[in-house]
Amino acid sequence: MSRHEPAPVEVRPLEGDAYVVEVRGHQLHVDQPREEGGTDTAPTPVELLVGALAACVAFHAGRFLARHGVGAEGLAVRAMFTMAAEGSTRVDAVHVRVVVPPDLPPERVPALRAVLGACTVKNTLTHAVELDLEIDGFPSLAPG
Repeated sequence: MSRHEPAPVEVRPLEGDAYVVEVRGHQLHVDQPREEGGTDTAPTPVELLVGALAACVAFHAGRFLARHGVGAEGLAVRAMFTMAAEGSTRVDAVHVRVVVPPDLPPERVPALRAVLGACTVKNTLTHAVELDLEIDGFPSLAPG
């Protein structure tokens, strides 16, 4: 997306399974569905992950359309995901569908597809990312 300095993200509990996510002065809430013990007041973290992907794709599509003088009216990005087999706690697959405005010339679609490939969230999800999970006050236990 942009090259601005990454801001820290902080998450704090609200009530029950609901949390507030704060970044750069903005707040997002996450929760769990009722059938999983939450109060269903907000999307789940996994839904936000998939939503971040869809939003990133929409951002790149919108910028592409603007550069080519095509209005964003009619642009929509829809994402669906499936969870991995029972016992695994990860997303197995994500399907993203981009609905383009009707006035986008068909010859621009290959270029749009290339631009959408530059989505930072997509590239992060499709390549291994280094992840360090640390418990404050306790040394990190690196494998090996």
